[in-house]
Amino acid sequence: MRPRVYVTRRIPEAGVRLLRECCEVSQWESDEAVPRAVLMDALRECDGVLAMLTERFDAATLDALPRLKVIANMAVGFDNVDVAAATARGVVVTNTPGVLTETTADFAWTLMMAVARNIVPGYRYVQEGRWTTWGPLLLRGQDVYGATLGLVGLGRIGSGMARRARGFEMRVLYHDAVRREDLEASLGIEFVPLETLLRESDFVSLHVPLTPETHHLIDRERLRMMKPTAILINTARGPVVDSAALDEALREGWIGGAGLDVTDPEPIPLDSPLLRRENCLIVPHIASASFRTRDAMAELAARNLIRVLVSGEPPETPVNPEVWERRRR
Repeated sequence: MRPRVYVTRRIPEAGVRLLRECCEVSQWESDEAVPRAVLMDALRECDGVLAMLTERFDAATLDALPRLKVIANMAVGFDNVDVAAATARGVVVTNTPGVLTETTADFAWTLMMAVARNIVPGYRYVQEGRWTTWGPLLLRGQDVYGATLGLVGLGRIGSGMARRARGFEMRVLYHDAVRREDLEASLGIEFVPLETLLRESDFVSLHVPLTPETHHLIDRERLRMMKPTAILINTARGPVVDSAALDEALREGWIGGAGLDVTDPEPIPLDSPLLRRENCLIVPHIASASFRTRDAMAELAARNLIRVLVSGEPPETPVNPEVWERRRR
């Protein structure tokens, strides 16, 4: 019998096509998150799931799905899965790192440039009919070229930002749980304590996973450390930043601006005061949303499912490889 797989959202056809070649596939045909009851009902008869970050898999959920063998996240993150609980129950968890590195770094850089140079306020200024003449003081912003960039997290995407910064002759500081001396010379970057990074950077870009240690990593105290002209960029996870503290920082002028691809909660409520801040640009979690990258993410998630359920090969990008090794023994 062909294994049964559930896809929790409309995804690029490239991924669905791979699954249909060797699996029985059912899918939630919507761009909105699948309702919890629908998801649970569908998964009781499935061997694998191609999931988004919106689908939560905790211990109780996994206990209710004894047939489930693999959760393939179409994301580099996996904070939606209790990995320890999945490992204990023999469920393989995979993600899609690597294929979205350059696209996400491109987008983080785009946010940084857009906030620095008042692109959205400028667009609104024209649309509202307020542009009557050229003015020496009109919508002045921050220079990127020659500025100091602080990278909080130096994984694939953070390293991508460092490479881009070289073309702008920026001074690049970084902080990470693990110092990367192997990259410091090649990327021309400097390892510093987080507090030093926050105090000295003109732009602070976040590239850390969401863990108990990084939850509200950027809080009120740390926002107060930043320059009053500094710009915060978050393409990591919303809860890495304390949203209430960020609003206070923007309102009181502790920092110069922010660009957010992710928020807490997500999606951001329409009554959030952050949406009223002229110096805060918020977009709907689209850092990896290029045609090529989303196709590659869907295909990688599908291949991970197929390798576990059909071909008997180890997944390409496992989060808990010990589960596969345990099965092999």
